[in-house]
Amino acid sequence: MPRRLVIVESPAKASTIEKILGQDYTVQASMGHVRDLPRSKESVDVENGFTPVYEVIKDKKKVIASLRKAAKEADEIILAADPDREGEAICWHLAEELKTTKKPIRRVTFNEITPDAITAAMQSPREIDQSRVDAQQARRVLDRLVGYRISPLLWRNVQKGLSAGRVQSVAVRLVCEREDEIRAFTPEEYWTVAATVDGDAKMKFVARLYRIGEQKPGFGSYGFGIDGARAEEVATDLRQQSFVVDSVKKRQQKQSPKAPFITSTLQQEAARRLRTTARQTMAVAQQLYEGDPDRDLVGLITYMRTDSVRVSDDAIAEAREFIDGRYGADYVPAKPHAFRTKKSAQDAHEAIRPTSVARTPESLKGSLTDEQMKLYDIIWKRFVASQMSDAILDLTTIDIHAGDYKLRASGSIVRFPGFRDVFMETSENGSSQKAAEEDAKQPLPDVQDGEALNLHELDPGQHFTEPPPRYSEASLIRELEERGIGRPSTYASIMSTIQNRKYVDRIKARFHPTDVGEMVTKMLVRSFPDILDIDFTAKMESDLDEVEEGGRNWVQVMDEFYGPFTEALEGAADKMYEEKKSIEEVTDKECEECGLPMAIKWGRYGKFLGCTGYPDCKTTQPLDGKKAAEPIKTGVACPECDSGELLERKSRRGKVFYGCSEYPTCKTAVWDPPVSGMPCPECEAPFLTHRVTKTRHYYLCYRRDECGYKSDPEPVTEENPAPTHGIPPAEQPAADA
Repeated sequence: MPRRLVIVESPAKASTIEKILGQDYTVQASMGHVRDLPRSKESVDVENGFTPVYEVIKDKKKVIASLRKAAKEADEIILAADPDREGEAICWHLAEELKTTKKPIRRVTFNEITPDAITAAMQSPREIDQSRVDAQQARRVLDRLVGYRISPLLWRNVQKGLSAGRVQSVAVRLVCEREDEIRAFTPEEYWTVAATVDGDAKMKFVARLYRIGEQKPGFGSYGFGIDGARAEEVATDLRQQSFVVDSVKKRQQKQSPKAPFITSTLQQEAARRLRTTARQTMAVAQQLYEGDPDRDLVGLITYMRTDSVRVSDDAIAEAREFIDGRYGADYVPAKPHAFRTKKSAQDAHEAIRPTSVARTPESLKGSLTDEQMKLYDIIWKRFVASQMSDAILDLTTIDIHAGDYKLRASGSIVRFPGFRDVFMETSENGSSQKAAEEDAKQPLPDVQDGEALNLHELDPGQHFTEPPPRYSEASLIRELEERGIGRPSTYASIMSTIQNRKYVDRIKARFHPTDVGEMVTKMLVRSFPDILDIDFTAKMESDLDEVEEGGRNWVQVMDEFYGPFTEALEGAADKMYEEKKSIEEVTDKECEECGLPMAIKWGRYGKFLGCTGYPDCKTTQPLDGKKAAEPIKTGVACPECDSGELLERKSRRGKVFYGCSEYPTCKTAVWDPPVSGMPCPECEAPFLTHRVTKTRHYYLCYRRDECGYKSDPEPVTEENPAPTHGIPPAEQPAADA
């Protein structure tokens, strides 16, 4: 039998698949992408059809060498990266690197890592789908051009290290626009009146005022929006009235289950229910997908990057049989539930579901970590619930009149729970909607038309209209998905990027834009209105989908984008500078050097006070009025230049380091305190650095990458504390400081 080399992305997946396939297969991992555009340059030949110039990633050269060696010993190479655009592109890059072996190369995909799925995939190899590769390549080139052409403008006008991206910048814009809505919002006061009553059955329930004479309700579903004085008048008058049932309306309502999870809905539900970030959710889902051969676990869920709610007939049949056996025939619908995938979805593979419903969460106890179990539990329950019978609710509405006033009570009773016995989706409703939902859930007694009711309490309630809530990770992902921005593989990275770049802060699970995020958004909207336009971004995603489907040429898509983009670039620097100047706010504080007013300006580290006489007067100071602390001298001469001294400084993230006083002319820096008068015993470098941990301290050569000297560690105790180095004794803190 021919020997086959199978290449997947991760080592965990490789181990699981090798165990399934047996001894005639060698399975190795590429560890993700093996080639990419080098970061040191733009690496896109715009003049020659936007040709990307790829290089083998530095850390992957050993991986490529190992794969080439294995390929030479095999009769056939099978590429089995993930079944999405990124996976297809990884396979194409691998094929380009391994074609020198002159071995036949085939591509296989599978939606789940189980013996049946793997065996079926190996029997149906295909060629690499070039349309999918082109779609991924177009996205990569687009993002590279946007990032490398716009980011330097942000460095010049805002601060170094910032980045612009087609999708991440739109996500930040959504957060900033929501913040603008909240700032502009003016709360409006309104009052409602609620009556607690009962009838012959002596069961109390709440009815809310919803009409006075012929006047229609104001705020809320059943609340009547009036001012406080009027509410008190109404309450006083109502206490004198007789409450009588006008009508009782009953109807049945069917509640259908939700579709199985797709990437975005899984991330949203996990954020609400498990309090995990999108990145954490996807990392755990990857583990469930790959399985664990050491614990004899095949893949437990299907592929987790999907925007399709489609489910295989075999999986549906298995689910229906399981539901019948566990919950009874009443819980199995006459026909399987079918869910409609959105038009914008790629529909490349199935929804996220367990590879077998027979693997119940209870049966896996002890085999999964706590995080894995929690995520598997909601995936399993959501899928099983999706194929269960509808819930049946009895809805009751009681209309009551009291003189000229009309009140209404609503409630519901679950007649048949159906899918609700297994899984109910959580929600992120506002407080007013929650109140209406709570009212709807209240049990109502059996009352008759014309029945007199007893009034027990009358409560005028003060309320205020609320601004739209800030985005959480879950609601921002939902917003992006609904607007057609981003795709399953991008949501987690978008959420991480906008936080890592400090464009937004996550406070109590809600996104708040930072000063930097708002400034960058204003600059980009002014300079690149198309790129920051939400509809434009969604259309670009649609264009990439068409490339993947073979309907469009990727170079044509790039041409249509590049012309307007270069035109916008020409005037972007001036527009950004104008935007930067527009936020300057003159204060009543005088410059201590020249007496001119100081203004709030924007610099590379955020807002600061600067003299309005700039450039003749360059006086600046922090916005809080405190002068910046002078760098602490170490007394250690810079080893790389003749005139500098190492000073204790702080990085932008607050980490202490020791850099040359002649920066930026000399960029020498070390992270540990330098020790004067202690040369390296190995290479005779002019000094060592001193590292202290909680339990020990030791010395390192400052040229550690070249020399590698490290002293024997010594214990740190209260009786034997580590010595303090790097700061002259006169400037060292007192022992009790």
